[in-house]
This record gives sequence, structure tokens and C-alpha cells, in this order.
Amino acid sequence: MIGTPILPEIRELIEQRNFSALQRLFNDWLPVDLAELISDLPENEQAILFRLLPKDVATETFEYLEFEAQQNLLAALTQKDVTRILNSMSADDRTALLEELPGTVAQELIKLLSFKEFKIAKTLLAYAENSVGRLMSPDFLSVKKDWEINQVLEYIRTYGHESETLNVVYAVDDHGKLVGEMLARDLLLSALDKKVSEVISEEKIITLTATQDQTDALEAFKRYDNVALPVVDSNGYLIGVVTVDDMLDVAEEEETEDIQKFGGIEALDDPYIDIPLLQLVRKRAVWLVVLFLGEMLTASAMSYFEGELAKAIVLATFIPLIISSGGNSGSQAATLIIRSLSLGEITIRDWWAVMRRELLSGMMLGGILGVIGVFRVVFWAMVLHRYTTVWLLIGITVGISLVGIVLWGTIAGSMLPLLLKRLGLDPATSSAPFVATLVDVTGIVIYFSVASMLLKGVLL
Repeated sequence: MIGTPILPEIRELIEQRNFSALQRLFNDWLPVDLAELISDLPENEQAILFRLLPKDVATETFEYLEFEAQQNLLAALTQKDVTRILNSMSADDRTALLEELPGTVAQELIKLLSFKEFKIAKTLLAYAENSVGRLMSPDFLSVKKDWEINQVLEYIRTYGHESETLNVVYAVDDHGKLVGEMLARDLLLSALDKKVSEVISEEKIITLTATQDQTDALEAFKRYDNVALPVVDSNGYLIGVVTVDDMLDVAEEEETEDIQKFGGIEALDDPYIDIPLLQLVRKRAVWLVVLFLGEMLTASAMSYFEGELAKAIVLATFIPLIISSGGNSGSQAATLIIRSLSLGEITIRDWWAVMRRELLSGMMLGGILGVIGVFRVVFWAMVLHRYTTVWLLIGITVGISLVGIVLWGTIAGSMLPLLLKRLGLDPATSSAPFVATLVDVTGIVIYFSVASMLLKGVLL
């Protein structure tokens, strides 16, 4: 890992143009650490350092760089260097880079590819955005099922350096259809004269299709604990492989998007610090306006009960307590359900089990808060002599309202994500602020309805 004290030393060597010392310094550095260092340097110094790296290290380092640093280097390097890097990059990493670049720039870079790499790039880019096809690599190890293990090992020694992964070798028939897979462990522990057909797993092979969504692939990796999964076409022909490192990037993107949506903003396409200010404001403003309009309903509900408020101003004292409790319980429930959905712990079919649990949870949680609310009224009445002689009815009103509002909050917060999932929408859209706003409106109605029933003829 790069330590911060070494950066000034490197900057000094760059300023002194002491390139031989820099090259010696980087001999033992890993590409991922070199990428971190380059990203930390000013743009005008990034290309200087990058040119000092050996060719094989430079390409791997380039793949680890953030998009902004990659874009800067593409503009600063010579066409010869750019051509070498693009042609030696792994196909999936190159696809990720090309799809981020403006269309005209991407087209110009594609022209620098060799015929073989050009065909691969065109094929992968033809798949829909966020599909498995954009992630897969066509570089994999496949062998015939009638080969002997010693043939397989010789094949790996010859062509293994081009493969995306050496953890799994796939067995195909004479037509290229996937028939089985072997882990590296199976190869190493098998007799050299054994046939591949004797070693391949008899269990059902978990496969992906190029048209599947990346989230489906992520679920498959989580469910089956694979380090790589084969990609087949509609006829079962092996066309690519997706590895777990690609899935880590997808998981990070999905979780980031869900967290941002749950916070009540549109998902950001770029890192927070890099996104243009006006775009950031627009993505935040949309939900803020929606939530503001929702809160206007709360104001409308309060105006409907204006007469009750005028007669018993004491009721206004408890409005923040009432609506915040409902919003908090709804947000809790929504958080639990959305996370459980994303982990596959529950499905839409479990809605009734979830409803039962939240009904009981809501009643118990509401009861706890209701008791505390009643105690607060009693304490103020007995010690501070507030609320005149009707303090008991006020306390009961607050207690019953809290039970009803918390119960409604937990039901709304738990059912809304399931409803959105059923409609084919992202459950994360039922963000905490959205649930809280929904419960605020209904909370006011519940509170004043209970007050109207219990305090009618007394305060109202």
C-alpha cells in the first residue's frame, strides 16, 4: 500500500527529472498501487510517471486507474502507446472504458485496434448497457472432453497467459457446446492419463447468458459462491466468462445506487466530487420537490383540523412527536425489507409473512412509545401542573395515536418496497424520506381523528 510520506519524494524526483531513480523505486510496486499513485499526481505529471513503467506493467496499471486518469493519459500519450495499451487490455476492462467515453472518441479509439480485438470490442459493445455481455471476457480456457489431462496441462502452459482466469477450465464438445467444467484443483489432483470426461463435474453447470442483466449475474455469484461463471448463447455454445472481480465492481455500483436512492436522490453517474454542480443540484432537486409537495399534503391535513387546533392548542404540542415516530418506524421497516430483498432473504411471495411480523412489531413498538408518551403527559401534569384537569384524556389520546401511527408506519414501510418490486420497479425508490412523508400525512389524520373521538365535548 502506498504511504503518504513517499509522495513528496516522488514529486521531487519528477521535478529533478531523475527518471532512473523513479524506475528503480517502482520495481517492486504492484500495478494497483502504481495506479493509486498516478491518480494522486497532478494531470501534467501523470503521463511522465506512466511512461516510465515497463510495457506489461503499464497496461495492467492502466486497467486499475479511475476513468478520469485513463482519459487524461489517452490524451497525453502518443498514438503508438495508446494503440499498444488498447490492444493489450483485457476485453472487459476495455469495454468498460469505451462505454464511458464520448461516442466520437470511442469510435476513434476502436479504429486503433487490431482486426481480432476490433471484432471483440464491436461484439461486446453491441450488447445492452448493464448486460452480462458488457462484462464478459472472450478469453477463457476450453478443452475437448475426450482430451487427456496431460494434454490439458500442456494446453494451459501454452495459452493460459491469455485467459481471464486459470481457476476454471471448461469442457466443450466438438461443436463448442459447454458440457462441463473443471477446477484447477481437479486438474492437479487427477492422473495424467485420465480423460477430461472422467474429471468434469457431474453437477449441473451454472451458466449466464450475455443478454442477462448484471444484477442477475451478481445474484448467481452470491448464491453459488463461484469465482467465475461461463456465458453461453441461446443454444448452449460457450462464448465468454465473467469473473468475480467484475462482480465486485457491479456490487459496489448497485449498493451505491441503492444508498443514494434511499437517501432521496437520483443515483449519481459519477463520483460526488467529479459530478458537475448543476447536475448534482438537478438530481437532488427532483426528489426534494416531490417530497416538498408531499409535505404540502401534511399542511393541508392540519388545516382541515384547524378548528380542533384552535379549541385545544395543547394538541399542537405533540404533533412533532407524533409524526416523527411514524416516520422513524416507517424508515426502519423500509430499510429492513429493502436490504432483505437485495440479499435474497425474502421475496414478493413472503409478503403475508412480512405483514404479520410488522403488524405484531408495529403494535409492540407503538405500545412502547405510547406508554412513554402517556408517562410524559402524566409527568407534566403531576409535577408541572400542565394540561388542567383533562390530562388523563390527553395522555390516552397521545398513547393511542402513537400506537396507530407507528403501526401504520411499519406496515407502509414494509409493504411499499414489496409493492414496487411487484411492479418491476426498484424497491430502493421507496426511500426513507418518501416513506416518512407518506406517514407524516396519514399521521396527522390518525392523531386528530383519535383526538376528535376522545376529546369531543371536553376540549373540542
